[in-house]
Amino acid sequence: MCTSFIVNRKKTIVGFNLDILGMEYRINENEQGVYIEIYDQKQGWLPLFGGNARGDFVGMPTCWPFDDRSNPQSDEKNILELDIDLLLMKRTLNELKDIAEKEKISSVKGSTFMGALSDRNGNVLYIIPGQGHLYYEKPDHKVMTNFSPFKMDKEKHPWMGYDRYQKAQQEIEKASADFSVDDAFNILKETSQIACPTVVSMVYDVSDKTIFWCEKRNYTDINKKKFYEEND
Repeated sequence: MCTSFIVNRKKTIVGFNLDILGMEYRINENEQGVYIEIYDQKQGWLPLFGGNARGDFVGMPTCWPFDDRSNPQSDEKNILELDIDLLLMKRTLNELKDIAEKEKISSVKGSTFMGALSDRNGNVLYIIPGQGHLYYEKPDHKVMTNFSPFKMDKEKHPWMGYDRYQKAQQEIEKASADFSVDDAFNILKETSQIACPTVVSMVYDVSDKTIFWCEKRNYTDINKKKFYEEND
């Protein structure tokens, strides 16, 4: 379960909670980005979430309930590969948008992983494998938790996080034009999870080229990484 949002006001700020249970993770911090990596027994450490020095951010909430239209069927593009390509700056958000417009995108068998993607200009691309995609050119704000934006709350599931979605929406809507890193962390704190624990909370101040993060809901111990070089 995850909570992902972006706010475009005086600054472009992205917030993300990674909520996982029974998975091994680590933070990989370098001059190209800050990646949250998940260990896979076959492929090793996979950079699946986080931000890069170019200003892109990748969140990948799981969609509940599962939709079997996201299962791989042939040689279509896979959401994990596309997300990793954006995070590692192998593709741009516009290139992913073109792919989503022209090709079918799948997830992994038995799980519908969604792409909550944005670029340095504050544009947002949501990819829901098997269902389609949504593109927003620098919206005031967008929020994604663990249900399909095509279905909203029409289908019910205990892990869909509709309460987290509503909470984040309410807090962002009443926030001022000076929406800040602290405001983003306050929302992440209020939407953090215990049963399926929040292991990383991350905020990207894209306008300031700085990523902030903490682990295991320890919001008094914040790490940060600022990028100085241009990455086009």
